[in-house]
Amino acid sequence: MTETEYARKLDELDRLLNDPDVPIEPARVWSLLAEIAQRDLASGEA
Repeated sequence: MTETEYARKLDELDRLLNDPDVPIEPARVWSLLAEIAQRDLASGEA
């Protein structure tokens, strides 16, 4: 995953969790978290 894709996923997750005008989509939130965590584990970040 490129840095741009990573940033995009973080932005989408932030929007889903914090924007009151955006309906929460639990499946999408978990999916984004899994993708972000996988990238962080692969890069050695905690």
